[in-house]
Amino acid sequence: MPRWDVADRHELCVAAPVDRTYQAVRTVDFAASPVARLLFAIRSLPAIARGRRVPPSVTLDDAVGAGFALLSEQPGREIVVGTVGRFWVLVGAARLRVGRDEFASHAAPGTAKAAMSFRVDPVGTERSRVVTETRVLCADVAARRSFLRYWRVIRPGSAIIRRVALGRIKRAAESPY
Repeated sequence: MPRWDVADRHELCVAAPVDRTYQAVRTVDFAASPVARLLFAIRSLPAIARGRRVPPSVTLDDAVGAGFALLSEQPGREIVVGTVGRFWVLVGAARLRVGRDEFASHAAPGTAKAAMSFRVDPVGTERSRVVTETRVLCADVAARRSFLRYWRVIRPGSAIIRRVALGRIKRAAESPY
C-alpha cells in the first residue's frame, strides 16, 4: 500500500538462512503464546458472546482462510495479506471479504483497509532479518477519526503480538529440529 494513515513496523535478526526463516514465517502460530492468545481472546469477546468459536491457531494461512486476502507473495521472501472493514466496530460485520483485485481500489465510505507484510531479507548466508509491517488506509475522514481512536487503544497489544510472533519465528527458524 503506497499510501497509508497508520503504519507499524517491527524487525528481528535470525541466525538462520532466508529459506528456513521464511518457512517459519509461514507456519508459526501467532496465538501460541499465552500473552498473544489473551490479546486475541480479548478482541474476540464480542464474537464469543454471540457463540462463535475463537480459532485454535492463527497462522498466515489461517488468516487467509478467515477472510484476509493474499495480496502478494514472493515465495521464500515476502508475503502480504490484507483485509477491509470497520475494525473499530466490536459487534456486527466488522470485516468485508474482498479479493486481491478489489483490495487496491476499495474505498467504500466508513471503511479502512489494512495490509500486513512479512519480509525476510538475507544478512549473509546463514542469517536473515524478518521485517513485519502493517499499514492502514482509511477511506474517509469519519473512518480515519474512528480508526485512530481504536488504534490508540489496540496499538500496544498489536505491537506485543508482532514482537511475540517475531520471537516465535526466530525460535522456529533457529531450532535444530
